[in-house]
Amino acid sequence: MEAKDLKEKLFNEKKNAWEKVTDEEKTKIFDFAEDYKTFISENKTERECVKGIKTLLEEKGFKNVDEIETLKPGDKVYFINREKSIYASIIGEESPEKGFNIIGAHIDSPRLDLKPNPIYESEEIAMFKTHYYGGIKKYQWVNIPLSMHGVIIKENNEKVEIKIGEEENDPIFTIADLLPHLSSKQDKKPIKDAIEAENLNIIIGSVPYKGDIEEKVKLNILNILNEKYGIKEEDFISAEIEFTPTMKAKDLGFDRALIAGYGQDDRECAY
Repeated sequence: MEAKDLKEKLFNEKKNAWEKVTDEEKTKIFDFAEDYKTFISENKTERECVKGIKTLLEEKGFKNVDEIETLKPGDKVYFINREKSIYASIIGEESPEKGFNIIGAHIDSPRLDLKPNPIYESEEIAMFKTHYYGGIKKYQWVNIPLSMHGVIIKENNEKVEIKIGEEENDPIFTIADLLPHLSSKQDKKPIKDAIEAENLNIIIGSVPYKGDIEEKVKLNILNILNEKYGIKEEDFISAEIEFTPTMKAKDLGFDRALIAGYGQDDRECAY
């Protein structure tokens, strides 16, 4: 057999996936991507993903397993664990002793979490102290718009859900970087050290509260939060607040064949 023919027979030919799909399949792919972009744009934390997935499951006929007394083959059920993970199952016909077909995917993504006592004032600027989660590349998180997501449990056990920065008229937040003409020392550092983790502090305000007191800007921010959400500084101790990039998922490239968006690993698998 000729070498060319043998190679064609035995090699795993790598071919662009777009060359293997029909026009009808391509249309279905792009339609699927539209809903996917909406999903990852609107659900940027585990809690939000669980809510979004719950809605999708119920649209497909799944029911909360806690509300069902007995299960039979074909039943479609889901279970939510502490509002941060969700399990969906279609009950099979064979005995569980014969095994299960399982697909798993995580819905957490790299982000910035608030520390337990996050609010402080420095140089008449109010800021949040953060620690990063998920192995971020720190230089990617400065000078970009950030949005605030999470829950705060008040002293009366009332749960306050917060989502600021995603709507058109919402304020956004950011982490300031040095100006180019002030960063000569920073520029000499390796990229992984140029932005230090302890400096990933988020600007949240700069207007002082009227009065002859210290930390006027911090007080003004706490007053705004108290008036809107009824919370106090100590409520942040037990809060779960995360900051994520504000940008929504968008098509990438003239041919729109790729998607640019936050949190795709591993949420595309979960979706």
